[in-house]
Amino acid sequence: MDFTIFQYPILTLQASLDGILLGILFALIAYGMALQWGVMNIINIAQGELVIMGGYIAYFMYLSGLHPIFGIIVSPIVMYFVGVGMYKLVINKVVDRDLFISILATFGISILTQQLMNFAFGSDVVVANPELGTLMLFDNTLVLANSKIFSGVVCIISAIILVVYMKKSKLGRAIRATAQNARAAKILGVNTEKVYATTFGINAALCGIAGACVAITFTLHPYTGLAYTVRSFMIVIIAGLGNLPAVAISGMGLGIFEEWADYLLGTEFRIAAVFSLLVIILVYRRFKLARKREYLK
Repeated sequence: MDFTIFQYPILTLQASLDGILLGILFALIAYGMALQWGVMNIINIAQGELVIMGGYIAYFMYLSGLHPIFGIIVSPIVMYFVGVGMYKLVINKVVDRDLFISILATFGISILTQQLMNFAFGSDVVVANPELGTLMLFDNTLVLANSKIFSGVVCIISAIILVVYMKKSKLGRAIRATAQNARAAKILGVNTEKVYATTFGINAALCGIAGACVAITFTLHPYTGLAYTVRSFMIVIIAGLGNLPAVAISGMGLGIFEEWADYLLGTEFRIAAVFSLLVIILVYRRFKLARKREYLK
């Protein structure tokens, strides 16, 4: 284990700032999962694959000669209709079923999506280089990629737009009403079928934005979606459903944890540290719920 990060404050600051920018991206993906989980009571195992698919849309534009930044506009539009299509083909069959059925259904979508992306783009690791340069601070001792800063700003703006839409629009209010009580909302005239389709489409659109940010900031591979699914699930478990500030804080906390784990344990153990943290959180939640049941008795 390398403790160099604690010996040099600039490394601590570097890891923390990188983690915050990374965590903002995680928070946007997690908010999409929390939204559709809260409204439809579905745990979407294919969440990470939706992110990677959105990234490949930006990468396709990059291959076509367009700047990949335009993928941030195109990708959510395409992914919205992909999400609605997934809902009409598969998800609407499992909305009212047991939660485990939805996990199996979305796991199947995850596997299918991976194979389709592998068939379309191959198994090579790719990146859509935006050539945005870097920001140098403190006599060039602190380096931040402008693509990470740009992605963080895009994710924040996207989250703000979604919050305003959910509060001000008629459909946004219908989504919130359905999340509170779907049966009562249906009795009062809310088209819950449209709400469910729109919710899954919005989730996919958020994944499209996040995926385009991943494409210009990190790397893409057809089989790397699981890591984003696990991160999203972990953030939602910590923050709860429908709590955007808690999702943002949890996302940034996870990002900082990852960057610190990278410095302390090495890059090869980074994802392992994330999965280990998930196990610890699930065990803690299980212990906490067991104590709560004992108290109620």
